[in-house]
Amino acid sequence: MRVNSKQLIWAGVLAGAVIGSTVVIAADHHEADTTSADDASANIGDLYAFHAGGRLTLILTFDGYKLKSETPSYDPDVLYGFHIDTNGDNSPDQEIWARFGQNGAGEWGVSVEGIPGVEGAVIGAVDEVVVDDASGAQVFAGFRDDPFFFDLEGYNDTLMTGQLSFDAARDFVAFKNTGAIVVEFDHAGLGSTSLAVWATTGRRGS
Repeated sequence: MRVNSKQLIWAGVLAGAVIGSTVVIAADHHEADTTSADDASANIGDLYAFHAGGRLTLILTFDGYKLKSETPSYDPDVLYGFHIDTNGDNSPDQEIWARFGQNGAGEWGVSVEGIPGVEGAVIGAVDEVVVDDASGAQVFAGFRDDPFFFDLEGYNDTLMTGQLSFDAARDFVAFKNTGAIVVEFDHAGLGSTSLAVWATTGRRGS
């Protein structure tokens, strides 16, 4: 299985402490070194993690730079993973897995397993918020406006001239969509206030 990885390390989610980060092989929209740009479903764009009101939210984006009129790239052969280290040993203590699939009518849905505090999988249609009634955990998978900001013209000009040429008014990603998998749950189930989070995709048969 070919694996594509993006890592976000942060500490003191509740306490505000700081830990050191490590250098990892990472994805960056269409620039992942272990995933072809043509393999949009497996190409990680960004990883976000934030907390509020005792809840932890994790977001993995993929297949970015899509126009509003374009069709999402869902693929049942791609496995998406959130990996959470709660004790600082750079090994996952909790793993959340997501996969897309279709029903008999050809409608796309998502299945998410391993959410802390949730028994079994949370399953539902794409583009809908799916709630686990017992735990209150929520899942969303679908296409949304890409929150990433990038001045592509300024980046290219900077490389060519050696002079910083970025312009905050230019955003190559504006008005473009990205695939997103969002998982929200009570962070008390992790048993730690210091976390490292990274994401991977793997393609079956690669």
